[in-house]
Amino acid sequence: MPHALGRIAAERVDAPEALPAFARSTMDGFAVRAAETYGASDSAPAYLRLAGEVAMGRVARDPLEVGTAQRIHTGAMLPPLADAVVIVEDTTLRGSELEVLRAVAPGDNAVAVGEDVGAGEPIVCAGRELRAQDLGALHAAGVTALRVRRRPVVGILSSGDEVVAPDAATPLGAVRDVNAVTVGATVERAGGIPRYLGIVPDDEARLFAAARAGLEACDALVLSAGSSVSARDLTARVVERLGPPGILVHGIALRPGKPTILAVAAGKPVVGLPGNPVSALVVAWRMVRPMVRLLAGASLASGGWDEDRTLDVRLTATVPSRPGREDYVPVALRRAADGALEATPVFGKSSLIFTLVRSDALLVVPLDLAGYAAGSVAKAIVT
Repeated sequence: MPHALGRIAAERVDAPEALPAFARSTMDGFAVRAAETYGASDSAPAYLRLAGEVAMGRVARDPLEVGTAQRIHTGAMLPPLADAVVIVEDTTLRGSELEVLRAVAPGDNAVAVGEDVGAGEPIVCAGRELRAQDLGALHAAGVTALRVRRRPVVGILSSGDEVVAPDAATPLGAVRDVNAVTVGATVERAGGIPRYLGIVPDDEARLFAAARAGLEACDALVLSAGSSVSARDLTARVVERLGPPGILVHGIALRPGKPTILAVAAGKPVVGLPGNPVSALVVAWRMVRPMVRLLAGASLASGGWDEDRTLDVRLTATVPSRPGREDYVPVALRRAADGALEATPVFGKSSLIFTLVRSDALLVVPLDLAGYAAGSVAKAIVT
């Protein structure tokens, strides 16, 4: 079961039994009949006779008689006819005489049968990403195995005459392949399995052959094009040849990342990313990540496909933008003296991956705004 952490549940799992299965104490103290404590205070205690102790891990068989209390520990079963627990701090014990210094109501400092979950109620539903607390709840109910969705395999294919492997010598005019590893890491964090398909030069026949083979072997395909316009056009032609319905969107109102291609071929999603590392990674965060989560079985209705964590930040500098496109600006975060979270823009070209390295989040500028003035409060996505 620990291996299920972060996986997507493939089916609903119901509680086979009520939890807790017995009424129990949530504090160290004394099991009582609540009505016998009404009106109790420091100046006018209620007096009860101590009539035993409930052993931990044992069935409490002795009913609570009128005018008595039983010592009880956290997690122990309430004795029959007891309906509340007075905590130790609100009592004084003198021999077998218990002074109750504060009244309790029925249910105080105790949990009832099924108060956590009732028999037959869902513990997890299909499409939920399993968290630590979900695994704990399953184990508490005695469920130690469940079906999860298969992790989707995403093929990542880089292209470009100027692109070389990261461990290769880099002649002047060439650049190392950055996008494969950043996109792969994004896929892995989203719950998928990246499959690296290598680097192909700007040759349509070779690129098409590699893309077709990758699509056949994977659940989705992500292509990272070369930086030139001709390379992007080549990628579009190749994607269109992979199968119907083909390209759905070519160009999105997002900066960085406008030249993005979104397509479907043979029932599988295909994404064409820009070649610039910052553009490619931003689009991977905004487009590829939710795609992978949906392929992994995350519930669309519950929003489980969208794992972005947003923060309210106060800008330390003006951020210009052009209405009609959604801008994502890298920002560095720090806590100001007044407690506010301040964001300082990290400006840079879309080919400079270190603008993202030096940032902590992406400031979101909606497409209907012309930017933000210094001192404005805005939303930022943690990266």
